Amino acid sequence: MRLLLVEDDELLGDGLSVGLTQNGYTVDWLKDGASADQALQTEEFEVVVLDLGLPKLSGIEVLQNFRNRGNTTPVIILTARESIEDRIKGLDSGADDYLTKPFDLDELCARLRALQRRFNLRSEPTLSHGNVMLDPAAHTVTLNNEPISISRREFALLNKLLENEGRVLSRESLTQTLYGWGDEVDSNALEVHIHNLRKKLGQDLIVTIRGIGYMIDKSKKDA
Repeated sequence: MRLLLVEDDELLGDGLSVGLTQNGYTVDWLKDGASADQALQTEEFEVVVLDLGLPKLSGIEVLQNFRNRGNTTPVIILTARESIEDRIKGLDSGADDYLTKPFDLDELCARLRALQRRFNLRSEPTLSHGNVMLDPAAHTVTLNNEPISISRREFALLNKLLENEGRVLSRESLTQTLYGWGDEVDSNALEVHIHNLRKKLGQDLIVTIRGIGYMIDKSKKDA
């Protein structure tokens, strides 16, 4: 899952970037509101973690601009401001959740997973297709109830495809899910990850739609 982190505190931002990456997120980190506002106009993210007290443009202004452009991507506010008035203003400006500092990384990750479930209209905590099951919280994948070892990016790719079961996802969209701004990406990196998942979970799991991208065929769910 590609995540935009907007946090001007160097120490906290660095810790969050490392911790969220270790939890399977592809993290792009910005340190001021103006840069975040620009990025949100030109890039696609699956969730945004937004501080309020930002230089150049406040978090509330970033959020309001984002929503005024019609973007529905989930946003969680992460801030030291804990008054009821601040919470109300943040939520009424378009935030989906609000977490005050100090906080626990595990709680933040749980809230992020909950936001994604709501955004994708999914009630179950796990994702499955036939005999393949993915547990976002435990960060595990099983095949016929047996654990399968997969890399961080393979997990993120499978998660993205399962969340969009029945929909064709473009090569560009999937690549953006796996790689952030600072990552070096080989031209065939996505195809390598697809190949590895097919090898581990079955050749028929991921369908290639030539010239467009990849999908998990919903009609074959119980095949």
